[in-house]
Amino acid sequence: MRAEIITVGTEILLGDIVNTNSQFLAKELANLGVEVYYQGTVGDNEDRLLESLEESLHRSDMVITTGGLGPTKDDLTKETAAKLFNQELVFHEESWYEIEAYFNKLGKVPTENNKKQAYFPKEAIVLKNNNGTAPGAILKKDNKTIIVLPGPPREMKPMFEEHVKPYLQYLTDDILVSKTLRFYGIGESSLENAIIDIINEQSNPTIAPYAKDTEVTLRITAKAISEEVAMDLINPVIDKIEDRVGQYIYSQGESTLEDTVAEMLVNKNLTISVAESCTGGMVSSNLINYPGISSVFMEGCITYSNEAKMKSLGVKKETLDKFGAVSEETAREMAEGIARRYNTNIGISTTGIAGPEGGTKEKPVGLVYFGIYINGKTIVKRYIFNGSRQQVRLRATKTILNDLRLELINL
Repeated sequence: MRAEIITVGTEILLGDIVNTNSQFLAKELANLGVEVYYQGTVGDNEDRLLESLEESLHRSDMVITTGGLGPTKDDLTKETAAKLFNQELVFHEESWYEIEAYFNKLGKVPTENNKKQAYFPKEAIVLKNNNGTAPGAILKKDNKTIIVLPGPPREMKPMFEEHVKPYLQYLTDDILVSKTLRFYGIGESSLENAIIDIINEQSNPTIAPYAKDTEVTLRITAKAISEEVAMDLINPVIDKIEDRVGQYIYSQGESTLEDTVAEMLVNKNLTISVAESCTGGMVSSNLINYPGISSVFMEGCITYSNEAKMKSLGVKKETLDKFGAVSEETAREMAEGIARRYNTNIGISTTGIAGPEGGTKEKPVGLVYFGIYINGKTIVKRYIFNGSRQQVRLRATKTILNDLRLELINL
């Protein structure tokens, strides 16, 4: 089964409202084994909506719309769908009763134009709205289907879950199951090049790479009669990918890089303290997003000035005078100093030049040093990151977390 999604509303076209409905529906349809090749947005205009519906149904078996089911004259989705199928709208008593009950519950009285929301083709399957005044509907003709849903997500999502999802499950035999691999430290092109033969030889499951912020993901999707059968298709592919580029995979599923690292610290019961200069607290902030991190996260210090580095971390004045704040030697003393001060298993540090000014030929903008102290051993890493000040800080934060992850694997 092939479907298309059309969101209706001039406010969406103008950017006044973020379109989250299409994202939700696309994911839900994919999980049901319904293929979605096209999505679109149309303003509150009957002619353009009619044209969009005609084009979509020419390509696909089904169109799902959101929006345009309100009581005003510019709410035209249901009326346009009925016009396309040449189906007459008739008053639906049960829907009007539900609308009146909804208003009564709020201590209000529906206006005359609310009756517009209770008109449907007599051939339609009317979908009750338990969270608003706009019922939805399923319209069918000549093996083509239009499903009209309300625009507000708090109404649309429950209506889909309660009515549309069971309807589609009855129609479809196969389901789509996806597994996501999350990578850090390898670019999209390098990742694709490393596994291009695996990608080319696959038809079911399929492999789709996505670049997102500072990382890359692979979504592996299989179509099968059950989740168990789908995973039997997906797992051998994951094994092949892990053999090639497993060192870059930080998680399978929805876990973020910071959650992965925090979970490792908690599971291994390794205490940690963090000393930050150029990242300004971003490393600590990322780690403490994880519930339960308080059992191992002892302290986070932002030691931006040389004075703070000496006073709070015990960095030697001679080190700063000879090598500078942005140096391997300072990063090392920062990591060891924070671990010593708070008696933690791990101490990590960041120091660098985030820009846009302050760089030199020897120490350019984007230069960052990381110190990682773990149980008596200290390593220091040097990186040069590109981008704006914020991008340098973000990439530095993610990279030190990933470097820490790689160190924790062997503990």
